[in-house]
Amino acid sequence: MLSNAAQTLTRPRPVHRILVFPRHESTARHFYQNRQLELYASKEAQRLTLRQLVFYGRHMNEERLIKSANYVRTELPVRIAHRLRDLQALPYVVVTQEGVARVYELYWSAFEKFRRYPPITSLSENEKFCEFVGGLLNEHATVIPNLSLGLSLSSPYLAPEQLDSVMRRMLISRISRRVLAEHHIALTENFMGQREKQLIGEPHVGIIYTGLKVKKSIARCVELLRQRPTWVEDFQGEEIHVRHWPEVIVDGQLDTQFPYIKEHLEYIVFELLKNSMRATLIAHQGDSQLPPIRVTIAAGENDVGIRISDQGGGLFASEPQIKEPADLFSFSHLRNATRMEHSRIGALRSASISEEGVRATVDEQVHRWNHVRPHEMRISKTGIEIHPRIGIGLPMSNIFATYFGGSLELVSLDGWGATCPKPDGPKTDNCAGTDAYLRLLKLGTNLEGIEV
Repeated sequence: MLSNAAQTLTRPRPVHRILVFPRHESTARHFYQNRQLELYASKEAQRLTLRQLVFYGRHMNEERLIKSANYVRTELPVRIAHRLRDLQALPYVVVTQEGVARVYELYWSAFEKFRRYPPITSLSENEKFCEFVGGLLNEHATVIPNLSLGLSLSSPYLAPEQLDSVMRRMLISRISRRVLAEHHIALTENFMGQREKQLIGEPHVGIIYTGLKVKKSIARCVELLRQRPTWVEDFQGEEIHVRHWPEVIVDGQLDTQFPYIKEHLEYIVFELLKNSMRATLIAHQGDSQLPPIRVTIAAGENDVGIRISDQGGGLFASEPQIKEPADLFSFSHLRNATRMEHSRIGALRSASISEEGVRATVDEQVHRWNHVRPHEMRISKTGIEIHPRIGIGLPMSNIFATYFGGSLELVSLDGWGATCPKPDGPKTDNCAGTDAYLRLLKLGTNLEGIEV
């Protein structure tokens, strides 16, 4: 018989497969050397503040609109070039990874199209430019799931700090480009009289609401969450039928309003409330009454704070693999083991090849709930359909929060709440809840948080 040591040496080793996205020959030629890329990457991005965006767009005329178009035309290729250089600096095994390679191709194509686009000199040319930019926005809808998929699969080859730094730069830069593009398109629609009249009573300039009502946005998120399919997944992926959703109590300074991008605020609040509702339902299965979720609004001189408190078992009950709350923002499997779960990888892979992709908006999720039947969403666990839990919500919320200098902090409060189950054991009296603290700056003077 073989000794234990000999058996170990002769035992077949597991094969780790690296999925490589097929690269075009043109990509191989331009990958490490391109003079135009070097030229644009050597330029510094012209970062803006919310106040600058509002001030410039408030009194729009033809000359200012054309100037805005040419700013977008020349600024976006600079920001894309910086991210292309980031990708080129990664180890080759990462750059050729499934997902990352696809993003590289998309970015290179967009870079070439933007740098070759001629100057805009008239309103008709601006309208064509808006159609061009809108088409690219749709084409890049798969960037988030592809990035998340590729860097999750690359997690064994990158230190957690390096992986998260790369992902953060890529996603913040993506947000910045979409803000500039969507803001210009909205300014054009406003100026040309094409913007819908539904925004009457809500003052806005482009995509920025100059008097965004915090309570109203929270109420919208609560209402939309209550209208979703009446089941959630527990810690093991099993479905729990929802008899009724937890009550959400909003208190504090209810008349708070400030200038901000509504889509960003509502995405963060929506994700935090969605997680709190799910945790509360899981923690109190079988209870006749669910503890409420409390949302408190506080407005200071320079910032707006929103605290969301639940009694849903705490972060370490819902995600037992994590060591500290900030790990939930990480894309590294060493900090967050769920990144490499088969169901999550399968869901990301499905989203990355879908035309819809993932745009990280509230409306996108509502659309999915309204157009995908519950049994189809169950099938998605095998990766056949897009699965709603792909692990993007909290990391994207954190990036949205910090984009203009704000912050998002998660605090697990041990010993708070009623009796609740552990994910791997019986009920315990030592339950926990979670507090999420969102802080956004209200003066609009902070520059975009992009890194160059």
